[in-house]
Amino acid sequence: MDVKIEESWKRVLAPEFEKPYFRALAERLHEEKRAGTVIYPPGPLIFNAFNLTPFDKVKVVIIGQDPYHGPGQAEGLSFSVPHGIPLPPSLVNIYREIENDLGVRIHKDGSLRAWAEQGVFLLNAVLTVQAGRPTSHSRIGWAEFTDAVIRTLSEKREGLVFLLWGNFARSKRELIDTSRHTVLEAAHPSPLARGAFFGCRHFSRTNEILVRQGGTPIDWTL
Repeated sequence: MDVKIEESWKRVLAPEFEKPYFRALAERLHEEKRAGTVIYPPGPLIFNAFNLTPFDKVKVVIIGQDPYHGPGQAEGLSFSVPHGIPLPPSLVNIYREIENDLGVRIHKDGSLRAWAEQGVFLLNAVLTVQAGRPTSHSRIGWAEFTDAVIRTLSEKREGLVFLLWGNFARSKRELIDTSRHTVLEAAHPSPLARGAFFGCRHFSRTNEILVRQGGTPIDWTL
C-alpha cells in the first residue's frame, strides 16, 4: 500500500509496510471508514509525528499510548492537542513540571508541534482510535508497527533520549539498546498518578544529555 509518510521514515520502515499485519491494519481502517465510523486523528494526521520529525532529525522520543478520542483533540502527536483546544490534564502537568524544572513560564497553548520540529518524536504506541472509544484500536496491529519504529530508532541511531512516562511506556524499555541511548523513566503525568511525575526534571536532564553529546538543547518553552 502507498503510505503517506515522510521519505526518510518511508525508507527505514519499508519492510513493515509490506508485512501481512500492516496490510490487515490498513484494510481494517478502510473498512471502518466505509462503514461510517469516525476515526481520530484525521487521515492526513495519522503519521504527523513522522512527518514533522524526520528519522535523521530525531533527538528525543516521548512515548504515549493512545490518541485522544474527543472531537478535534487528536493531531497525531503524543500528549499534544491542536491550537485552541483546551489542555488535557496530563499536558497541564507536563507544563507545570517544565515551569518548575526550568524556571520558565509556558504559554498555555496545547500544540507541541514546536517540539516535534526541533527533533522531539512524539510517538503514540497506537496511531488511531474510534471516536469516543479509548483504546479501541489497541489490538489491530499498531503496537507491532510502533514497536518496530522504536526498535529501528534504537538500532539505526545513536545518542537518543527516550522519555518513558508511566508503566505502559516503561514496558517499551526492552526495545531500546541502553548502551547506545539514554532512557529516563518517570510516573505518568496524568492526575491519576497523584503527582508522582513532578520532580522528575526530565526536561533539564534531557538538555544536559544532548549538550554533553555535542548537540543542541530543546527549547521546551514553545
